[in-house]
Amino acid sequence: MKAATVHRYGPADVLQIEELPRPVPGRGEILLRVRAASVTTADWRLRAAAFPGVLALIGRLVAGLWRPRHLVPGSDVAGEIAALGTGVEGFEVGQRVVAVLGHGGHAEYGLAKAEGAVAPIPDGMGFDEAAALPFGGLTALEFLRDVAKLRAGQKVLILGASGGVGAYAVQIAAALGADVTAVAGPRREAILRGLGAERVLDYRSDEITGRFDLIFDTVGAMSWPESRGLLDKQGLFLPLNFGLRELGHLLRSKLSGGPRMALHVSGDSREGLESLLALWREGRLRPVIDSRFALDNIAEAHRLVETRHRAGAVVLEVGA
Repeated sequence: MKAATVHRYGPADVLQIEELPRPVPGRGEILLRVRAASVTTADWRLRAAAFPGVLALIGRLVAGLWRPRHLVPGSDVAGEIAALGTGVEGFEVGQRVVAVLGHGGHAEYGLAKAEGAVAPIPDGMGFDEAAALPFGGLTALEFLRDVAKLRAGQKVLILGASGGVGAYAVQIAAALGADVTAVAGPRREAILRGLGAERVLDYRSDEITGRFDLIFDTVGAMSWPESRGLLDKQGLFLPLNFGLRELGHLLRSKLSGGPRMALHVSGDSREGLESLLALWREGRLRPVIDSRFALDNIAEAHRLVETRHRAGAVVLEVGA
């Protein structure tokens, strides 16, 4: 099978296309014929060992101290079930599914855990749309619904609103009934209003005013001290990424009254995928895709993701 590989940490040029043996599903595993996969912020960080802040050492220990632990990158995929390992129930060969693999997804075939984040793709949803869903959608859902416990009528400010996480955060916040102010780059107003934002601000020129119940910073654009002047008395500042500075700010927020701060590391779950797909069926969420690339052009896809200037997900079209 054709697969993208990473033998060493480095820039996008370290990515290669090679022929590898097709994986064989073991007990409790599903073999997927990958039709589409997304290239995410996590993918370029793993390829470059560019782990943010306090996660630098932890990231190396998990991903591989001197070189990547996993040869084939890629986590979020959509495709068809090609084979089932022993003990797998509830799925069938030929079924269209979206899955979070953890690694090995940027290839023509990949293995998923049957008990993991795997869910059937609804009729009418394309493989590219499904592959664009997990990373940004699951992250936004967990941060807004489970951590912030966002409620109808609350005012939320989303920084980096057109990015891979932000575009889903706008939609999920709107679906939860919140009043959404989105901050993004220029020429993003039409798309963000279409996703459910009540107000759209250009981060380069527009001043942020007013008070918010929640500030969700998906790009590291704001610090805890800066957020305090924009939060309501019981408001919450929720940064997606954090380092030692944010850990110090978290301690200070615990010791002081007024607005709060929270830190969280998101995970993947079948329940989360099913919740996102339910929102799609109801017409309250749609995958936003910035660009599509062939698997052979994966290095170019990584370069785009690494710029952090995009409107939505970057998708690899792996098979017809």
